[in-house]
Amino acid sequence: MGNASNEYLRNAILTASPEQLHLMLYDGAIRFTRQGIEGIETKNWEKAFTGFSRAQKILLEMLNSLNYDVDRELCTRMAGLYNYIYRHLVQACSERSVPAAEEALKFLNYQRETWVMLMEKLRQERAGQSDTPGVRTPPAQSPASADSTGEVDTEYSTLCVEG
Repeated sequence: MGNASNEYLRNAILTASPEQLHLMLYDGAIRFTRQGIEGIETKNWEKAFTGFSRAQKILLEMLNSLNYDVDRELCTRMAGLYNYIYRHLVQACSERSVPAAEEALKFLNYQRETWVMLMEKLRQERAGQSDTPGVRTPPAQSPASADSTGEVDTEYSTLCVEG
């Protein structure tokens, strides 16, 4: 069974778009942060360490994949956000702090939600259906994906995953 699920995951990664790969990174970081929290709550320190360490590695990968040639200002803001989340994951692990982990998780969930909305907008634009009624855009305060008018920056999809 393990080999079949590994093969499925391998194929999913090899056939995914850059946007889908980035979503998988968010999903993994969220899953591992939750595992870390569960480890703290059950006093399973190995589980906490493993979960937070894996989430930290994902954040470092996301940080290292920023493409500053596309939009330096946006990448700088995203780097600040990723560093903020990363520092909270380190704090959660070293201090066994559920509040620090929950702060990181809050931002990871928000970024994932924003990313999903961006993927939907890109899908519609690629299909020639931009500005479709009923499509939500993230709030204007989202530093990662919206400009001052609240509109999604569609070039954002190329910032974090090169390829």
